[in-house]
Amino acid sequence: MLMAANATAQNGAPRAAKPLPAEKAEIIHWWTSNSESAAAKLIAENYRKAGGIWVDTAIAGADQARAVAINRIVGSNPPTAAQFNTTKQFLDLVEQGMLNNVDDVAKSEAWEKILPEPVLNVIRINGHYYAVPVNIHMQTWFWYSKAAFKKAGIAKEPASMDEMFAAMDKLKAAGIIPLAHGGQAWQETIVFQAMLTNVGGKDLYLSVIRDRDQKAINSEAFKKVLLAFKRMQSYIDPGSPGRNWNDATALLISGKAGVQIMGDWVKGEFAAAKQVAGKDFGCIAGLTPNSPYLIQGDAFVFPRTNSPATVQAQKLLARVLLNPATQLEFNKLKGSIPIRSDVDTSSMDICAQTGMAIMKDKSRHLGISEIFLTPDQNGALQDILTAYWNTRIPVEKVQKSIASAFKD
Repeated sequence: MLMAANATAQNGAPRAAKPLPAEKAEIIHWWTSNSESAAAKLIAENYRKAGGIWVDTAIAGADQARAVAINRIVGSNPPTAAQFNTTKQFLDLVEQGMLNNVDDVAKSEAWEKILPEPVLNVIRINGHYYAVPVNIHMQTWFWYSKAAFKKAGIAKEPASMDEMFAAMDKLKAAGIIPLAHGGQAWQETIVFQAMLTNVGGKDLYLSVIRDRDQKAINSEAFKKVLLAFKRMQSYIDPGSPGRNWNDATALLISGKAGVQIMGDWVKGEFAAAKQVAGKDFGCIAGLTPNSPYLIQGDAFVFPRTNSPATVQAQKLLARVLLNPATQLEFNKLKGSIPIRSDVDTSSMDICAQTGMAIMKDKSRHLGISEIFLTPDQNGALQDILTAYWNTRIPVEKVQKSIASAFKD
């Protein structure tokens, strides 16, 4: 009996199976700016330390990177993992059975206890987890150059939309670009959402974006939002059309521009330029104490495969992405805040601290428009907004166009 037991042990039956040899894991992502590349490199290094082999496929531009990933998945030549946003962008892939879930990782690491509900509602589809979120970005921060404000004689941080407009008028009078903006449809949508949340408020935001309520879209309150959005266009410079977001941020860093409305990924550019939050630049999450905090972020999905080694590589990446140490250092570089609620963020900057404090107030949590709208609806909204931004279209016509685009 002893000999038999020893033989069984030697054959490995009662022992845990040996891990499969590490397989090259190709990761498609769009992190190509200086700060984004540094953040991606950190994840790659941590993945290698955990035993994986990272193969980097960086493609400039989120739309382009997603298109490449989708084409390769559909064409049966998928990467190991691909970056998407925490929105409905990958829903079609799930419905077509083209993604692996990571349910066992989610269960073993108790995602339901450490991840915010708006994010869980996106990555959890029909009870299964199809994406690993890595951060929380908030789209509609107001960033401002301390040097530009000082030069324009702005002593007090704006605390309302009227005060923000007054500050931008002073910047314009001082010969400083009031609004550093990249004239691209997605950036104009961010400016619109900033006006909708700070001028319209949470209830109107939900009525228009989530409920697509025709009465709300054609209301005077929403008209006021659209007029504020259009007013913002009067503060940009002639070089705005086609400008990338990080190039707009560079205008703030140099003091050539005063304000930028953009997600907190811009902090990575400030950090790369050795600028310090609260000293060189300021950050305003909302212009009222109850301004909605629009939650979005980056996530990775895992194309379907039956290869045990590839599945193992996917699960290893899922664990590395949500590792507390990775979360802290990655988000410092990326400018976002950790997706995990249990990470000690006391070493992060004051803007991140502000964001973490707001995240404790669930009443301020809201998803970005892409969480509530289908890709077609979101695309239609972007087209309408960018046309309104760049041409002289009556605001009433814009309201009717949005109402028509949102009809079920």
